[in-house]
Amino acid sequence: MTQPNQAQDGRDERHRKHNRKRHHKLQSIACPLLTLAGLYLFITSFFLAKKSLPHKSSCDNHSAAELLQSPASIGLSAADIERLHVDGILSRVTSGGEVGNGCWMERRIDAAAFVVVDALRFDFARDHLPKSIGAKLHPQPPNNTLNEHNNNNNGTSPWASTSKSSQLFQFVADPPTVTMQRLKGLTTGGLPTFADISGSFGGANVDEDNWVDLLKGTSALRRGWITTDDVTEKRMTDGGGAIDTTRIAFVGDDTWVDLYPHQFDDSHPYPSFNTRDLNSVDDGCLEHLPRLLKSLGRKRTPNDEQSTTNEAPNDDALEVMVVHFLGVDHVGHTYGPNNPHMTQKLAQMDEALSTILDTIDATPPDQCHAVFVLGDHGMTEDGNHGGGTDEETNAALFAHFSEGCNMDVSVALNLSGSEIGKHAEEAFQSIHQIDLVPTLSILLGLPIPYANIGGIVPSLLPPSHLIGGNPKKDHANDSEGNINGSNDNQEIPAVAAALALNAAQVWRYLSTYSDEANALPVGDMTALREILGSAATVYRSALSHPDAND
Repeated sequence: MTQPNQAQDGRDERHRKHNRKRHHKLQSIACPLLTLAGLYLFITSFFLAKKSLPHKSSCDNHSAAELLQSPASIGLSAADIERLHVDGILSRVTSGGEVGNGCWMERRIDAAAFVVVDALRFDFARDHLPKSIGAKLHPQPPNNTLNEHNNNNNGTSPWASTSKSSQLFQFVADPPTVTMQRLKGLTTGGLPTFADISGSFGGANVDEDNWVDLLKGTSALRRGWITTDDVTEKRMTDGGGAIDTTRIAFVGDDTWVDLYPHQFDDSHPYPSFNTRDLNSVDDGCLEHLPRLLKSLGRKRTPNDEQSTTNEAPNDDALEVMVVHFLGVDHVGHTYGPNNPHMTQKLAQMDEALSTILDTIDATPPDQCHAVFVLGDHGMTEDGNHGGGTDEETNAALFAHFSEGCNMDVSVALNLSGSEIGKHAEEAFQSIHQIDLVPTLSILLGLPIPYANIGGIVPSLLPPSHLIGGNPKKDHANDSEGNINGSNDNQEIPAVAAALALNAAQVWRYLSTYSDEANALPVGDMTALREILGSAATVYRSALSHPDAND
């Protein structure tokens, strides 16, 4: 009896070993699967996700009219559209559809400088850049009026210019507050998500519609950057050549060329990953800055004192230049914002920005140049960023326009592209960073990028009847000192049309996204549709009024 029992015990032991091996194998498979499943649920539940759509906004002849006539958005009639064309509010294409003065609306500026000071917090711009931003916001009065001014103000407020040529905004960033995601938002008008952060370490590009690609891909002749006379002059002087394009220059943080590897004609990227390197990127920017500023805009006469927009652009003329300083961000990471190194770095930026702003001020009066100095995000008191705290999201935007833009006669409306949020500070307006995208697009005569959800900032729009600073109408001053044809009542319809196009574009994107990508909440879409419908009704009623332009 002993031998059978021993044999049975041996079989039982082998069976137990087999079961243990099988359980171990199941555990070795199940644990990774459960981990992956938990990670998937965490990512899909905690992180926002957004699908990119392949659609692009068009500069075709009737693209703006189709947006405004869509029954799903504004619902204008053919007669309304014709009136907007006749009044010069919507662009009208001539010469077989090849020539115009803007894609959707008349372009407002001749050239632009887009200057990023990485991690430029609002308080940095407001309090620590006296030679550049401070000098433009609070110019010194003439000596003979200083005492009179002080007496009138009784010492209760500092001297401040009433000019609209310089404006400082609190520039609210959307999380994640890291550079690559912020640059995506600043060029597409969309909201990149936390799931994109892996792209911050290189290799990412932009797969949504954006103003950089639109600038390169849209006819310069169609947008009014050049004229048919420019083309004729070019062909007569050198036998032809492709001039129906625009030139964009870049210098600074190499994140831009990760996103846009082939779009810049004059490109000088510098490595940005070493946060202990406080000066290399900024030194590179300062090296190339004088040459790029000299090339910004249209051709000038040899003495650089006068120019005429009837002249063709030089071969090296730049319509847009992008500069991205990085030292403020790296000083923050290394030493924090409250350190002598930060004081020194901000002083360097103050000098550089002063040079840029003075160059814009020296633009000939028949041209309109603009510069946008901005931070892509802020920083915490220990110098970091990436999240959504006030310190990380509160960046600065300073916009400055040359004399030829005639901002002092621009429409005096208390409108902004976004509501004033909780981050607004006294005496300064607060806008979202994505609001710059549709605004810049209209300024340059571009269509608004397809996936943009930002809102136009009306206070940043020079008078619509200016092309290169030259009024289409008689620009003699009237008895009140205004330029004839540029009073507020005539500007209001142009601003209203820009806002209507913006609203129609955003609704088109949201509707398409909900249909083709991820269905958006029905209740939210219904509420938005009701708001848009109410606004469209008011707009249509205003257009139908006999005195709509008065």
